[in-house]
Order: sequence, then structure tokens, then C-alpha cells
Amino acid sequence: MRQALENPFYYLDNFRQVLAWVGERHGDLLHDHERAFLDRFHQVPQASQALLVRMVMRKGTLFRASKLRYTEIGCPMQASVALIEHGWVETNPMLDVAQLFGLLKKDELLRVCGNAATNGQRKTDLLEAMLAEHSQPKPFASWCEGFDDAAFELTIGDLCDRLRLMFFGNIHQDWSEFVLADLGIFRYERVAFSPASRAFHERADVDTYLHLHRCRERFEAGDAAEAVLHDIPSTPYANEWLENRRGKLLLSIARQCERNGDLPLALRLHAANRYPGARERAIRVLERCGQPEAAMRLALTAQAAPESEHEAQQLQRILPRLLRTLGEPITRRVSLTQPERIDLTLPRPEGVSVEQAVREHLSRSDAPVYYVENALINSLLGLLCWDVIFAPLPGAFFHPFHAGPADLARPDFHARRAGLFDECLSRLGTGEYRDCIRRAFREKFGLQSHFVSWGLFDEALLELALVCIPAEHLHAFFQRILQDVPNHRSGLPDLVQLWPGEQRYRLIEVKGSGDRLQDNQKRWIDFALRHQVPIAVCYVQWSEAAP
Repeated sequence: MRQALENPFYYLDNFRQVLAWVGERHGDLLHDHERAFLDRFHQVPQASQALLVRMVMRKGTLFRASKLRYTEIGCPMQASVALIEHGWVETNPMLDVAQLFGLLKKDELLRVCGNAATNGQRKTDLLEAMLAEHSQPKPFASWCEGFDDAAFELTIGDLCDRLRLMFFGNIHQDWSEFVLADLGIFRYERVAFSPASRAFHERADVDTYLHLHRCRERFEAGDAAEAVLHDIPSTPYANEWLENRRGKLLLSIARQCERNGDLPLALRLHAANRYPGARERAIRVLERCGQPEAAMRLALTAQAAPESEHEAQQLQRILPRLLRTLGEPITRRVSLTQPERIDLTLPRPEGVSVEQAVREHLSRSDAPVYYVENALINSLLGLLCWDVIFAPLPGAFFHPFHAGPADLARPDFHARRAGLFDECLSRLGTGEYRDCIRRAFREKFGLQSHFVSWGLFDEALLELALVCIPAEHLHAFFQRILQDVPNHRSGLPDLVQLWPGEQRYRLIEVKGSGDRLQDNQKRWIDFALRHQVPIAVCYVQWSEAAP
């Protein structure tokens, strides 16, 4: 174990680092009471600091003192005194029945309920009975008279979420990043960035991000669509990044409206939404509403300038249906080429996936087969273009835990680096690319990357791939992925077969009984056929006999 975790207060040191980082880089975005917290935190005893951080890093805001016993902290009641004085923690909080059930075990709940409960009663039934009998919240001590325990409520959870967001630039990374890095489980590329590099430049953007996050939490928890929509601005944000988050949330809500049968609301949301996919859904909803003419007009507009390969693919299905509904002639699209087809009947294996069964069946000493799915091509791209992907562009990196630039999923990711990518991919025309990939593999091995899958990708496979896959194919693969990283880096075939003696290869998509090609897989197959990439689809049936 590394030195950092030999210190029992490692988590406190990490929290202090975040406070210092945010104070230095985002101090102008903090209100007076938030800056006061950053200052006063260091003035309370170390045990009190540690207890607060322990609560911050755990789930929820309600805690029992008996569950907060840590050797390095000592008595939680004593450590909580300074936290209560500052108002960061409240003691003996008011609890409703649901909150009480979240804190107590079943045997403790039976003590609280007394004669109203039976030992064989399920906790859910007990909850329903308690909800009917106790409609008003009470302090923890009133609920739990005779318990040798106390309860705390963390009152600065929202502030700590804000600090975490300002540090990471997103809400999904959390305090565990520090621990995983300290243990050496996750290692990150060191990217130079200035003290001015930060995720947010205006407080309003932080507020908006958090507001949209809370709205999404409410929607996913089952709040009514209308109630959530009431709190989402109806006009687009000027900040494109935040507007994408708003658009994505509106698309999710509109899709739920479709499922609930509220088509007018779904159509209104889709029609006003610029987020990718909303236009296609609007066309489909217009169809369901019996408005084929309006659906056709919107579909033809989309066909003239598709927003993505996905939309173009969906329009190929939608337009013939609309033409048929409107009584118009249909020109059927004929695919001139098809991927190689492999039909196998195999004994059903025990505890082995269909992909692994096909790999074992097809693999030969002179033509090994590897299960790679999206890992191989993306990893080769990530290694060749490592320096470009981790180039310290403004706003791309702003903390030590980046597995890729913050703008990786944004539409202008490639455009911002077009010259750098062009220079990097030009090596594919000289043969220099092999040494570049090998060097990056050695020097960057194990560092976190959104492109490189170290667990499925070893040096033996790397060398075979460099021998067998032509540079012009790699160039085509890489260009397509970089055009739309979020959508194009998935859907690649499951297996690759390599013939090093003949310097050739074949990609193989595997489908078990009843399984069909997904849309993104079909798009990769079409791409492969257009670029003369050897590709096959293997259909597997299981024989009756066991292996």
C-alpha cells in the first residue's frame, strides 16, 4: 500500500486539497458564506474535520453516531461539538417515518413500534403501518427513547456537492478518485495546465449545472414530468455545454411522455429541442398522432442534412413507411454488397459466452482469434494519438484525474484539434506509426484513457495487429471515430482473426440464436464494406448435445 494510505487521515488530506484547489481557482465564484467555510474548516480540531469529511464522503445526510466510530477520530460525540457550533451538522434531527426506517435495523424498529409490530412482519409492511400511524416527523431522540445512540444531519451537503463539481467539472466523479489514485489502482496522465484552467468561469453556470442535475434526479426518482418541466427553462441556454445537458434531459422526459401516451407534450418537447435524436422522435410522434404530411415535411428536411449517421439510418426506415401511408411510390434501397456470413452449430458450453465459444472454435495456431469488441481499434487510436488527446488545450484539463479531455463528447472535439490530428494520422502513410504506437504502449501503460483498454489489450495482440491490419484501414477507422467519438467508438465487431503469416485479418460480429444486429453495428458493417475491410457476421445455433 502506498505511503498516502499509511496516513489514517488520508481522506482529510484529499478534502483539504479540494478546498485549497477550489479556493485558489474558483474563489471569485464563491459566496461569502462559502469562502467562510473554506477558512473556518481549518480552524476546527482535526478530529472534527475528519468526522465531517467522513459524513461528506458517505451516502445521504443522516447518520447515527454509533456508525461513525473511527479509530483516528475517537468519540464522534466529542468530535461533533465544533461542527454543531458552526452549523455544519445538526444533532437530534427531525425525522419522518421513512427517514427513521433508513437509519434503524428491523429489530430496532420493532422496539420503536412496540406492540403494534410482530417479529415476523416484513419491513415494508411495518413501514406502511407506521406511515398510517405517524404522519408527523419527530426528533430522533423522541423516536428512539432508551437507545444509547444519537443522530446527526449533515447540513452542508449541497455546498460540498458544489465544491466537488467545481473541482471535477462534473457530478459523476467523487472522492473515491483520490483513494483509487493513492492506491495506484488508477493512474492518470499528467497534463500541464495553468492555474486559470477551470471547468467554470461564471457562478451562474455552476448553479445551472446543479439545478439540471437536481431536476434529473427528481425525474429519475419518478416525479411527474409536468412538475419537473416546470423547473426547466423553456428557452435554450447560451452556454452550449449546459444547453446539451438541458436538451438531453428534455429528450429523456419526452421519451417518457411517449411511453405514457402523452403525445402532445412529447411532440412539443421534441419540436423545441436541438439535442441529437429529438428531431427523429418528433417525426415518429407526428406519425403516431396521425399527421403523416407534417412528418414527411420534417423527414425530408432531415434527409437533406442529417445530423448524424444514426438519423440517416433511421430515415431510411421512416421515409418508405410515410410514402406508403401517403400513397406515394417507394424506391427501395438495394444493398449491393453483404458481409461474409458464417453459420455455426456448436454444442452449448458451460459458463462461456457465445463470443468466446466462437473464438475457441475458429481460432487456429496460424490464425488466432481474439475477443476485442471495441477495444482493439479504439486502443490503437488512443495510443497513436495519445499526445493529441492529452494536449493541454484551454478548458480541456483542469484537475489531476482526467482520463481524457473534458470536451471529448462535444461536437467540436475534433475541430479544435484538427491540425494536430492530421499531423498525427499522417504517420500512417510513412510506417512511422508502428513505432509511435509501441512507444506509447510502453511509456503510458496503465494510465487511464477513455480510448485504451489495457485489460483486453496486451503487447502480443498489439504486435499482431500492427502486422495484420493495413495502415489505410486504420486511417479510415480512426477518422470515422474522431468524427463522432460518443457514437462511433462503439458497435465494432466482437472478434478479430489475424493471419500474421499472410499479413491479413478479419473482423467477426457474433450473433447467437434470436440475436439481431444493432443499428450501430450495421453502420460499422456498412462502413467496412465501403472501405474493403474484411468483415463477417457469424450466426450461431446450439446443438442439443452438451460438450
